[in-house]
Amino acid sequence: MKKQETAISFLEQFLPEGTFEQVAPFFKSHTIYLTLTHERKSVLGDYRNPTKADPFHRISINATLNRYSFLITLLHELAHLFTYVHFGHKVNPHGKEWKTQFRHILIPFLGKKFFPGDVEKALLAYLHDPAASTCTDPRLYKALYRYDERKPGHKLVDELEVNAKFETDDGQKYQKIEKLRTRTKCKNLTNGKMYLFPGIAEVVVKT
Repeated sequence: MKKQETAISFLEQFLPEGTFEQVAPFFKSHTIYLTLTHERKSVLGDYRNPTKADPFHRISINATLNRYSFLITLLHELAHLFTYVHFGHKVNPHGKEWKTQFRHILIPFLGKKFFPGDVEKALLAYLHDPAASTCTDPRLYKALYRYDERKPGHKLVDELEVNAKFETDDGQKYQKIEKLRTRTKCKNLTNGKMYLFPGIAEVVVKT
């Protein structure tokens, strides 16, 4: 038992204070192989079920996530694990069974000041209908983004003033024109065309 506790003790540095004690039992009751990866823009975490050739439940998580995002992502992937244990491949990856497991595993972490108030409030709203990724819920994404280690000059489109100019990762230059209901109209300063950006898109503001 002490060996296993030592093997997962490194997790504590990635989690909000006080949550390691609640997370550790999951690793004692299941054969989980956890991998921490470099930043992946298209995915925050991943779960792979055991096979005949590989007996482990494999979970990978971006090590660059802030502590609150890391915990939510870990619980998200653990919910996949429990869904697989109960239902195998008979249900949709993010169907009602997974949503039930995710709510069940996340609720014990709420109301205990593990999360900042704004994150917990957004989480409570998110739990009504959890999505495949926190990135698809603008309110929760913005709340978590406040606790990221910001890259110099990087902001969300929603944080920019109208008429502000910015660049995307591919070097294209834009100007914010109009905030719509769920998107933002931006003008490409090279070709003059209008494009719609999600408010949670991260862009570079040149000073």
